[in-house]
Amino acid sequence: MSIIDAHVHLYPPVVNADPAVWAAANGESHWATLCTRQRKNGAPVQTFPSVDQLLCDMDAAGVSRAVLLGWYWEKHESCVAQNRFYADCVRAHPDRLSAFATVNPKAGPVAFDEACRALDDGLCGLGELSPHSQGFQMNDPLWRQILALAAKWKVPVNLHVTDPASRPYLGRVETPLEGFVQLARECPATTFILAHWGGGLAWSPEVVSLGNVWCDTAASPLLYDAGVWDKALTERVLFGSDYPLILYPKKETAPEFGALLDEAKQAGASAAVLGGNAVKLFGWW
Repeated sequence: MSIIDAHVHLYPPVVNADPAVWAAANGESHWATLCTRQRKNGAPVQTFPSVDQLLCDMDAAGVSRAVLLGWYWEKHESCVAQNRFYADCVRAHPDRLSAFATVNPKAGPVAFDEACRALDDGLCGLGELSPHSQGFQMNDPLWRQILALAAKWKVPVNLHVTDPASRPYLGRVETPLEGFVQLARECPATTFILAHWGGGLAWSPEVVSLGNVWCDTAASPLLYDAGVWDKALTERVLFGSDYPLILYPKKETAPEFGALLDEAKQAGASAAVLGGNAVKLFGWW
C-alpha cells in the first residue's frame, strides 16, 4: 500500500534561516503569527525543515509521496517565490514530491498570470488558499477566473477551513462553512479539497452530495480525537498531516508522520484514505 500525504508545507531556505525576520521584511504578519508562535511551555508549534529532512522523515514513516501545499500568503511576491521553490523541489524529486501553486487574487491580474505560469511549470493544483485570510471575497471575479482555470487544467484547489466549534488560538480566522458549500455548488467543474476535515464538512450529508468536494485530514490530532476517522461520510477523504506542524506536542518535539499514521490505522482508516484516493484524484500510476 502506497501512503500519500496530501497536505505538507515547506519553505525556501531564505525563510527557514530566520522565519520571523523574513516575515517582517516581506509583509507576512499573519503567516508569522501562525507559524512562528510558541506553545505555553515555550515549544514551537512547528519547525522549518529542509527538503532533505522532509524526505528523511517520509522514509522513516513509509510515506511514498508528499504533496507540497503553498500558503495563503498576503503578498504576491511571496506566492511567486514559493511556487518557484516548489517547482525546483518537484524537478529534483519527481518520484517523491508533487506540489500545488499559491496565489492571492487580491493582487489583481498578475495572480491569474502566476497561476498559469506555475501550472505550466509542473505544479498540480492550487492551494492551500484562504479567501478569509488573504482578503478577497468568494465572489471576486478574478478568483472565479482562477477557479475556472483550475477546472480547465483539471487540477484541484485546496482551501483552508476552520471548524466554527474549534478552540481559539492566536491567528485563528473564522471561515463560515456555508460559503464553501455555496462556492462548490456555483463552480461544479472545479474540484475542491477542504483542509482540516473541511472544518466538519467531511461528515456533512450535504457535502457527500457534491461530487466535486474532497476533504483532507491535516492537523487532525490538534482538532479532533481519534473518533473522527469513523465520522467521515464521504469516500473523498485524503490523508494529510500538515507537516511540519507538531501534531502531538505532549509527546513530540519535532514533526513526523508516524504517529498520525498509527492513529489512522488503529482507527481503521482504509487504504483508499491513506493513499488510494490521492491516486484516483491526481490520476497517478
